[in-house]
Amino acid sequence: MPTSSTDLLLNPRRYDPAHFDAATRRLLRATIDWLEAGGLGKLTAEYHAHSWYPDFLEFVAKEKVFATFMTPGRDADGDAEKRWDTARVAAMSEVLGFYGLTYWYPWQVTCLGLGPVWQSDNAAARARAAAALDAGGVAAFGLSEREHGADIYSSDMVLTPNGDGTYRATGGKYYIGNGNCARTVSVFGRIDGVEGADQYVFFYADSTHPNYHVVQNVVPSQNYVSEFRLEDYPVTPDDILHTGDQAFSAALNTVNVGKFNLCFGAIGLATHGFYASIAHAHHRVLYGKPVTTMSHVRAGFVEAYARLVAMKLFSDRAVDYFRTASPDDRRYLLFNPVTKMKVTTEGERVMQLLGDIVAAKGFEKDNFITIAKYDTTCLPRLEGTVAVNLALVLKFMPAYLFLPEEYPPVPTRQDAADDEFLWRQGPTRGLGKIRFHDWKAAYAAAADVPNVAVFTEQVEAFVRLLQTAPPADEQLGDLDLTLAVGELFTLIVYGQLILEQAQLLDLDRDVLDEIFAVLVRDFSAGAIALHGKAASSPAQQEWALGAVRKPVTDADAQERVWAQVVGLAGAYAMNP
Repeated sequence: MPTSSTDLLLNPRRYDPAHFDAATRRLLRATIDWLEAGGLGKLTAEYHAHSWYPDFLEFVAKEKVFATFMTPGRDADGDAEKRWDTARVAAMSEVLGFYGLTYWYPWQVTCLGLGPVWQSDNAAARARAAAALDAGGVAAFGLSEREHGADIYSSDMVLTPNGDGTYRATGGKYYIGNGNCARTVSVFGRIDGVEGADQYVFFYADSTHPNYHVVQNVVPSQNYVSEFRLEDYPVTPDDILHTGDQAFSAALNTVNVGKFNLCFGAIGLATHGFYASIAHAHHRVLYGKPVTTMSHVRAGFVEAYARLVAMKLFSDRAVDYFRTASPDDRRYLLFNPVTKMKVTTEGERVMQLLGDIVAAKGFEKDNFITIAKYDTTCLPRLEGTVAVNLALVLKFMPAYLFLPEEYPPVPTRQDAADDEFLWRQGPTRGLGKIRFHDWKAAYAAAADVPNVAVFTEQVEAFVRLLQTAPPADEQLGDLDLTLAVGELFTLIVYGQLILEQAQLLDLDRDVLDEIFAVLVRDFSAGAIALHGKAASSPAQQEWALGAVRKPVTDADAQERVWAQVVGLAGAYAMNP
């Protein structure tokens, strides 16, 4: 029996992920119950008042939520319930995102802060972090600086050698979530007097130390996104996590793991925003007619729904590639920046569509739509910009499109296993050598879906563009043009994993067709954008106009999708 797309959306009223073990289900359910018990009134009032959330952190500590989900098996001291299991980390990210970045963010930056520790061979530091986490502590990722951002080639955090194997660290860090209270702070810096890669270092700090000074919260938010300074902070060998190239790699590999959570935060936010928006609009009467009888409103809801389901399909499938990764299979390194860039921007786009429909309701202080509208704008911009991730995606394009290799099929990975490879990813170089399975297979398997067929025509046209009129050497230096090419390529990757997951689930055909109607329009818009770039060549401009397609329209199928959408009008409302 085909899977209904509505079953893919998190609904706290009936949430029971039976594919997880009992301990995982209990903690996910307990988190939902705690947040629901607080109610919408408390959530919105505290959000707008920028109130700190000690009660949430007390709940996390009492239930050992972060400790259970974020302690790898080798550091769990025999606790069978503790492991780093990307499937359940993703589920918790979605649950917390469903209630807003207020709850997702401390989880997210704890994940980042722990990354350099779990990758370290320093057993003392790992044991210290595991104990702090078990006691209810959170972590922070001390990478960014006010003047340099996340540019890890430049750092004003300087470790001065004492001559006996110890150091004194002095310098500032900026935009560091949890930096006001984290007992585990992974700090990136450089050793004074050392040149080249050997100067880099990751070390362990504690925000309660007297030489650790919290300067300010740099944002007007419930979350504490800190600026902190270290002044002659003592660093011993037990605090050193990584040095040299390993420190550099630890920073990037931590981002690979931790920032995967962004897509699920966006899915949670947009899902809650969708429930609230359809409930409001369906019971709203304007000019004597229910709002949802208006054709443009229906079209907006159907598009938002298709985009939301696509986000979920892609991200769930990406989990499988993370969990099956190995030194010989690093395909996840392409899918990861797509989740960070594409899925998060799709979350923002969903809320823009819904905001156009609900209008003034989306600015009121007592509903979740207002929160979701704002919070979804944060995710594509705070953890590496869209441009940075697009530039990374482009590194994989030649091998992905033209050099396919055979791989064993990647199964759905929801088993209770420890994803230990994530802490031994190794050097970050060699991205151009990564190979992928043939993208054409997923498209061919769904060729009977009308808009998949249309989109496949566009994909094939893109391949011909790269064969006949690729960006010339002088164009490659124009980031404005190359990013437009990257947008088109990203749609191909996005569509592939959507199709793979849809096939695994036997997703209902009408929704899949509607998803690809959206992708057809997006590809056409991307082609027109390429046409308009100052650096595009006449051949590229001609190609762009020829790549524009109109989706296949099936009024009966669209009506069936609308029936699914409007059926969500009373599916969920947060406890008041």
